[in-house]
Amino acid sequence: MPDQIITHEWNPAPRRIFYGSGFAADIGFIMPNSADIFDISWEDFAEQVLSASAQRPIMVDLWAEWCPPCLAIAPVLDKVIEEYAGAVALAKVEVDEGENMKLAGQYQVRGFPTILLFQHGELKGRFSSAQTVQFVCDFIERHVEI
Repeated sequence: MPDQIITHEWNPAPRRIFYGSGFAADIGFIMPNSADIFDISWEDFAEQVLSASAQRPIMVDLWAEWCPPCLAIAPVLDKVIEEYAGAVALAKVEVDEGENMKLAGQYQVRGFPTILLFQHGELKGRFSSAQTVQFVCDFIERHVEI
């Protein structure tokens, strides 16, 4: 199957799905902003993540458009959030937009994707690179109270 270019209603930038390499063959559509999955920036991080994590845990996906593992983990994170049915939220930060790279510096991120997990305004855990749904669910259960 040849490579495909797809776009998303909420983010019209093209995303390439790489077939044949096996690496990103399972990438699908990234869910649009919702109550559980939403885009944030450096400017609204304190309100949308730190303050809001008092109500429920919030994972922060620090990702980049040019990063194949970032694109590979996106549908995994979407699936995890769907499975938690509102108990956990996902805030997505495109690190190359605006001043968002400041968040990567603040949390000493060395590679992308990096997933940060917050509860009650505190960083509870982190992991890097693409992972499985089971890994992410286990990570959440190990680090926060649901």
